Amino acid sequence: MSMEKIRLNILGLSVSQSQSGAYALVLAEEKGDRRIPIIIGPIEAQSIAIQLEGLKPPRPLTHDLFKFMASSFDIVILEVIIYKLEEGIFYSELVCQREDVRITIDSRTSDAVALALRFNCPIYTTEDILNRAGIVIEFENEHGQDDWNQSIVDEPTRGKHEYEKYTSSELNQMLENAIQAEDYEKASAIRDEINRRIKE
Repeated sequence: MSMEKIRLNILGLSVSQSQSGAYALVLAEEKGDRRIPIIIGPIEAQSIAIQLEGLKPPRPLTHDLFKFMASSFDIVILEVIIYKLEEGIFYSELVCQREDVRITIDSRTSDAVALALRFNCPIYTTEDILNRAGIVIEFENEHGQDDWNQSIVDEPTRGKHEYEKYTSSELNQMLENAIQAEDYEKASAIRDEINRRIKE
């Protein structure tokens, strides 16, 4: 497939304003101002968020399992390409290699991004898709960061510093417990509080 590829970075996840129970995965072009918001389901959002937050689940999630399985057979994902946009749906493919054999596998974009994170490989799209789906977000918050760049756990029901009353050692223990219990939303919120203290 001959086309100019434009590299995308993962900007973050936010709760979807348009669909209840869904999340917006926001991808940003590396050398430009355009953003592509992609609506994804909660399971895929959780899988992406865990990897972005650097959390280690006690048991492998589906995308971790795929990574272990592929690695066991010396298969690597070289890149992810979001190659088509049709009726609001983004189509992606995984470019995989084993020894000298290279094959392309069709994938949902949410799965492709979750796997790109695990294989640490680049994500690309085309100028055509960026032209059609890209939006330029003008607003910035006081830190000069896009407001899109918020964690999956930024839900209205959760107080911003819900965990500030705990000591650091208590927080670390709670983080460990939350990960063991596979409550990644809670783990992520605790991690945010720990990181907030480190910055202060």
